[in-house]
Amino acid sequence: MRVIVDVDKCIGCGTCQEICPAVFHLDEEIGKAEVMDPEACEYAGCCEAAEENCPVEAITVEEE
Repeated sequence: MRVIVDVDKCIGCGTCQEICPAVFHLDEEIGKAEVMDPEACEYAGCCEAAEENCPVEAITVEEE
């Protein structure tokens, strides 16, 4: 599974971090979400929920 955050779309609302803290983190310097551990999607099971709940559709989850 591959997780991508489009930083150009991201508004830094923090929804993804709230839903899936094992994978997403807000970078305080740029105020945008980043993927900390894409491998965590395999066991956390919350990446799809973060993708669905992103208000600006900045998260993409791709099956490999």
